[in-house]
Order: sequence, then C-alpha cells, then structure tokens
Amino acid sequence: MTVTVSPKYQVVIPKEVRERLRLKPGEKVQFVVLDDAVYFVRLKSVRELHGILKGAPPFDREAEWADEERDRLLGVD
Repeated sequence: MTVTVSPKYQVVIPKEVRERLRLKPGEKVQFVVLDDAVYFVRLKSVRELHGILKGAPPFDREAEWADEERDRLLGVD
C-alpha cells in the first residue's frame, strides 16, 4: 500500500488501514521510528485494555488518570 506525502507533509490513512485498526476521527495515534521504519500505532485507552489481565481492578477514575498521564509522557496533545 503506497501513499503520497502532500506539500504540507500530510498523508491520507488508507481506508483498509482505518478499518483494520478501527480508527475513528479524533482518536490518538503514535508514530514509532525504529531505524529506517516507521510504525503507526493506535493508542488504546485504559478502559479498552481493561480485562486483559486476570485479576485487574475494576475501571475507575485512576484509569482515566492513567490515560492522561500516558498522553503527557508521550507528548500527545
């Protein structure tokens, strides 16, 4: 799959990728650069991740704080 960088250095995320990642407008993503490769990662909220760990505590305000702290540490607006 190939996309073209615009004069403003923007790219359109192909529909196939948006659907596979279940991206919605306004969601946060991160670009990870390793050597000469760039990885495009959909950031999941703590609420979405809840339940993947056996014995995890119920969702509460702390989970919202964790999302905010993650964004702060990653420099996400």
